[in-house]
Amino acid sequence: MALPSGPAAGCAPVQTPWPRRLTRQVTVGGVPLGGGAPVSVQAMTKTDTRDVAATAAQAQALAEAGAEIVRIAVPDEEAAAAFGRVRRLVAVPLVADIHFDYRLAIEAARQGADKLRLNPGNIGDDERLGQVVAAARERGIPLRAGVNAGSLEPDLRQAHGGPTPAALAESAVRTVARLERLGADDIVVSIKAADVPTTVAATRALVERSDRPLHLGITEAGFGEEAVIASTAGLAILLAEGIGDTLRVSLTDDPCREVEVGLRVLRALELRRGPRLISCPACGRCRVALRPIAEQVLAGMATLRTPLRVAVMGCEVNGPGEAREADVGLAAGKGKAVLFARGRKLRTVPIEEAAEALLAEARRMDEGEATEPHPRPLS
Repeated sequence: MALPSGPAAGCAPVQTPWPRRLTRQVTVGGVPLGGGAPVSVQAMTKTDTRDVAATAAQAQALAEAGAEIVRIAVPDEEAAAAFGRVRRLVAVPLVADIHFDYRLAIEAARQGADKLRLNPGNIGDDERLGQVVAAARERGIPLRAGVNAGSLEPDLRQAHGGPTPAALAESAVRTVARLERLGADDIVVSIKAADVPTTVAATRALVERSDRPLHLGITEAGFGEEAVIASTAGLAILLAEGIGDTLRVSLTDDPCREVEVGLRVLRALELRRGPRLISCPACGRCRVALRPIAEQVLAGMATLRTPLRVAVMGCEVNGPGEAREADVGLAAGKGKAVLFARGRKLRTVPIEEAAEALLAEARRMDEGEATEPHPRPLS
């Protein structure tokens, strides 16, 4: 299900129940990271970068799905040249993902990369890494120091007995210090592991020692519902603690699905404004097939651009109350549903007309006939 995206969907920061951790700010192709800026959503193309048409098409699809930043792998010289051609075809900020060969990072910077993602531990000695730093500084683009459990430096792995949270945090601190020593200033940091506890503990340890903007994610989370849950759990814990300036959900799936999950996490935490569906889980009191109604409403909400809260409820216990508290809602009963808007009962409609009646009212509000969302104090 496509979600509304971009500035019209409400990318401005909003009041939340928890304070954001203040970090330094860098800019990636016009998108600010850190310094109180909204948490941005990233994604990574899964095409062969050397296939310019396919890679540009996927980058564009990710931008349309709501990704503010798109990352592209640059594994060889041909891919580095292709990166530049992709850069000229799309407007979304692009990050070049580099490993092993420092010359690819320098070439990607020349080809118009808006950020370089590095694992400095596999790029080479200070002379080589220093050339990458110089290329980034010359073009005014930031570096992301990416620390992954799967590529932890051997000496830290041995000293800590494996990729422990302490080892990962030490790797990140050491990496940032090395980049700073070589002249880098605009630095983003990430620590990722395939499990939630390690990622959370390592990230908490890092933020005690660094004020650099932080990229969040659970790496190699897998596919399907289990991967979505793992990613959501890890991201939500840290975001609710005010930690994190940008995120990528890593799924063995269509990358647009990664964007969708990331946006949904931010909206659930009220870190991103946008329409939200509230629907009753249903029980033995429900006298109507509620899921088809909810599915029709959710599909219709894809065109909404304002942060409306839309409720689809199925019984007399919580239904009327939730429907009244929403911007627009319905409380369904046997053969009919009561429609509410801004806390007022509007009318009763036949159940087969309920979804479209609800959507019609939501669209009316979205188009500006009722511009202010229903007041709901944060608790």
